[in-house]
Amino acid sequence: MKTPKDSQVEMTEIVLPQHTNALGSVFGGTIMSWVDIAAATAALRHAGVQVVTASVDAMEFLQPIHLGFIVILKASVNYVSRTSCEVGVQVTAENPLKGETFRTATAYVTMVAIGKDGKKVSMPPIKPETADEKRRFQEALHRRQSRLELKEKNRQHRETYKI
Repeated sequence: MKTPKDSQVEMTEIVLPQHTNALGSVFGGTIMSWVDIAAATAALRHAGVQVVTASVDAMEFLQPIHLGFIVILKASVNYVSRTSCEVGVQVTAENPLKGETFRTATAYVTMVAIGKDGKKVSMPPIKPETADEKRRFQEALHRRQSRLELKEKNRQHRETYKI
C-alpha cells in the first residue's frame, strides 16, 4: 500500500516565447499539456506500470501567466479505485521579477494503469495519512461518483442518438 507522498511530483517550467499567444500569455493548451505530464508522472510512480489519461475534469484558468513567468505544477494521487486513480494537479505561477506567486489553475486527472499487453491492470491501494490527504481522498470519492454518473448519461445519449 502506498501513500500520497510516495507519488508526489513537482515540476517547474519557464514560459518561453513559443508557449505564448499574441497577448504574451501562455496558451491554455500548454498548461493542459504540463498538467497531463505531471499527473502521468504521479500516477506512474504510484502504479509502477504505464498509465494513460482517461479524463480531465473541468479546468478553469484563474489568471493569465505571462512570458518569463515560472510555472510550478504540484501533483499527487488523491484516490485509487481498482485500475484507475485521480491525480490532483495545482498550478501556480511566479513573477520572478516581483517575487509574487499566485494560483492559476487546479485540475483533477483520471489515469488508468495499463499492462504490457495493453489492457487495464490493478493499481496498489492508497493510504492517506494526513488530515489534508484524507480530505482530498473523500472529495475525490465524490468526484468519482459524479464522473461515473456523467459517463452513464453520455453513454445513454450516444445510444439514443446513435452517435
